Parts: sequence; C-alpha cells; structure tokens
Amino acid sequence: MTAAGTERAPRAAGSKGGVQSIARAFDVLERMVDAGGEITLTELANSSGVPRPTIHRVMRTLVELGYVRQEQSRRYALAPRLIRLGESASSRLGVWVRPHLEGLVDTLGETANLALLDGDRVVYVAQVPSRHSMRMFTEVGRRVLPHCTGVGKALLSQLSPAQVEDIVGRTGMPAQTPTTITDLTRLLGELDLIRGNGYAIDEGEQEIGVRCVAVPVPGAPGLAAISISGPAARMTPTIVNRAVPAMTAIAEQLSHELSYRASPV
Repeated sequence: MTAAGTERAPRAAGSKGGVQSIARAFDVLERMVDAGGEITLTELANSSGVPRPTIHRVMRTLVELGYVRQEQSRRYALAPRLIRLGESASSRLGVWVRPHLEGLVDTLGETANLALLDGDRVVYVAQVPSRHSMRMFTEVGRRVLPHCTGVGKALLSQLSPAQVEDIVGRTGMPAQTPTTITDLTRLLGELDLIRGNGYAIDEGEQEIGVRCVAVPVPGAPGLAAISISGPAARMTPTIVNRAVPAMTAIAEQLSHELSYRASPV
C-alpha cells in the first residue's frame, strides 16, 4: 500500500530506453518510504514481485552507496544520506510552486502555503506572504503536527482511517488552543467531511485568532496540500467561499504538472 492507502501502480522498469536497475533502485526506495522507512527483503520481494536475489543485489548497492543501512535486526532502513537529496528537492519544489502561490495571494489577499506530509509531521515547503501589514507567517521548513492545522487535516484526509489512527497514535493530539481537536473519533468525522467538501478549515486550532482553509493536491507523487491563512476577522465566509474554487483550480493544475514531471521521459 502507498502512503495514500492505494496500491502502487506497476512500473514498466527499463521501458522507453530507461535503465532497469535504476528504476528498480528508486522503486525500492519508494516502497521503503511507504513502509515507514524500514523493511525486510522478503517484504520488498513480495510487494514488488521482483525475485529476492535481485532485490538483495539492489539493496546491497544502496547500502554501499550510503542511501540505505542494514539494522542489527537484519531489516533495511533509509539512511541519512537521503536527507541532502530530499532537502534540495523540497527547495526546488518551493521555487517552482511559488508563482502559483503568488497568484493565490493576488486573488485572495492572504498568505498562501504549500505543505507536504513528511513521516508523521506536516512540513511547509513554500510560502508567499500576504501584503497586509498584519499577516500570517510560517517559516519554510517548519514542521507541525497534522491534527491541528487546516493543511494538516487536508493531508490526513488523503489517508485511510487506519493510517490516520497510526499517525496520531504516535504523535498524540495535544491541544494547541481551546479549539484544537483532541479526540480521534471527532477528527475522523471531520476528515470525512473534508473528503466530501474538498477542503479543510482550521478555526484557530493552531493559533488563536487565525483561520486557515486548505485543499489537497490530488494525484501528486507525495501527499501535498495548499492553504491560505489570515486573521479570522479578514478570513470571512465570503473570502473562504472565494478561496475554495480558486485553490481547487490551482491544486488540480499542480497535480497535473507534478504528475507530468514525475512521469518517465
């Protein structure tokens, strides 16, 4: 299962002139991510359909290169050397997405963000601040718990209830403000509403006096969402009603472009 709770689509490794060994190596790394960063050879072989000896050769190479390490338990885990690649990719993603976020700020007047689900945390990878003197500002690279933010709930809405329960079981659901959702049943119910409505609302659940509206970016290679946030006094129902279709259109465009960029060349 992928992080989004759906079966990974089969890959045509080495097709269209590609190099099969490279395709398998990246397939292995993505399967490790989907498994929570740690996996056995047998699990990899079973999920990929690739013979165990072939998987073993791929893993041995990744270990030698420093992208995977073998634990004392004989399980394989993602290694810190991947952090450099991920940080650089996130930085470039932020640069590429910025014009889309600038368009939202021009249209809606409030701060726009792009965030990803990284493990059990939400990480902000891009932001364009509002031009108002009083505005919301979140440092790019900041990591927050997903249960108490609009963008976090938009990300969780793309997961199955069992996956959500696993995440909050590890992180807990601490109250950030009096309106933070701290009950799993209530959170799961709200995620159902988000799936039906297509957007999430944060009613001062992370910061008092701040309202945020967020939408998922469906079909992206990883779980992603965009949001706008601002003082509750300015983020009126009228602004929210304008924001949802504008953000949904941007999310669909981002989804198409991200999928295109992730497709084989």
